[in-house]
Amino acid sequence: MSAAHKTNRTLAALGSASGSLLVLGGFIALWWAASTSGWVNRAFLPTPQATLASLVQGLAGGELAAYTWATLSRMFSGWVLASALGIALGALIGSSARARDWIAPTLEFIRPLPASAVMPLAIALFGLSGNMVLAVVAFGAMWPVLLATLHGLANVHQQLREVSRSLELGHLAFVLKIGLPNAMPDILAGMRLSLTVSLIVSVVGEMIASQAGLGQAILLAARSFQASELFAGIVLLGAMGFASNVLLALAEKSLLRWQRP
Repeated sequence: MSAAHKTNRTLAALGSASGSLLVLGGFIALWWAASTSGWVNRAFLPTPQATLASLVQGLAGGELAAYTWATLSRMFSGWVLASALGIALGALIGSSARARDWIAPTLEFIRPLPASAVMPLAIALFGLSGNMVLAVVAFGAMWPVLLATLHGLANVHQQLREVSRSLELGHLAFVLKIGLPNAMPDILAGMRLSLTVSLIVSVVGEMIASQAGLGQAILLAARSFQASELFAGIVLLGAMGFASNVLLALAEKSLLRWQRP
């Protein structure tokens, strides 16, 4: 890569970052204006300063930090379980045309079900417990990974299939050595989407099952009209989602270096 090309890429990245910061600054300015000018009652929309103070106080006091850690643990545990199940089932179904023909209609029947719709069933099976939330998170977050893996395995180029037959690779060897590496871009994209779903379902599950976490903290703050604490929890959720997506994007970029010339 030439020096000029590197310089252009650096300038483009700086321009993009500057634009993002400008948009964020504009959003915060609008929030400040709406909360200080009386457009919205401060009982429902605190100022950015009050939200920041509640955020700092909650993290310093330890309670908000404990809630954040509980949600993070639940989100990542459910995401890891969903990713493992999604990759395994996607590879099993995607590597066999007959399995796709037989199982795809059932998958299309179950896939549109929102995770919140299966919570009553999960409560009946696991009770109002952490295991219930984990099961629902895994169910909701599994589909992006499963469908991405299935798509990647089903679309292995015909020439690669011919190579595997020439080498007399078994079914499992084909999946591990050709199918999954070929599907890796799809799988990683599905895992990024799955991580976002894990965070959303974790928060909803905490609210419904009264499990310790940011979802419960936000719900309790809303019920007691503590607007600044409520917004502090929302800001933390946004920061968690943003940070996890950035980290996974960096990991994806590193794992897919072989694709770039």
